[in-house]
Amino acid sequence: MGLIDFVKNAGAKIFGKEEEEVKKAAPTPEEFKKLLERRRAAHLVEQIGKHGFEVEDLSVLVKGDVAKISGTVADQATREKVVLVVGNTAGIGQVDDRLEVSAKEPEGKYHTVERGDTLSKIAKTHYGNAMKYPVIFEANKPMLTDPDKIYPGQVLRIPPIAD
Repeated sequence: MGLIDFVKNAGAKIFGKEEEEVKKAAPTPEEFKKLLERRRAAHLVEQIGKHGFEVEDLSVLVKGDVAKISGTVADQATREKVVLVVGNTAGIGQVDDRLEVSAKEPEGKYHTVERGDTLSKIAKTHYGNAMKYPVIFEANKPMLTDPDKIYPGQVLRIPPIAD
């Protein structure tokens, strides 16, 4: 899929106090940066696992605010959800998606939530029908737990639907 943009300062705050911990362990600024990036990559792998997504040969590398993910997933929906879990993390500005899909399917789109957006409004924009909002809600589970709880800067998966 390639490089996908996200809002760097929006999203789940899974990167905790590691900067302070890493500063104590890394004697040079270069070592600090490398150790911090490795820790952030490990947190992202953990997040993917917490959501129950299976990725064969999963690799996550973080360089600055870019997370590169690779591996193999069963379907396109899982691919897009893994990208969202990684990208909707505070501190990640872009995801370099190198995931392979076992079963080829049509790709979905991504929508960055803006102030005033609702799932109904987003459904109306992408599908021409506000009542299709449950499709978007279901496509973003388990990251979304309530259709009314979306926030500006969050990126959502908009799956293709049959007419």
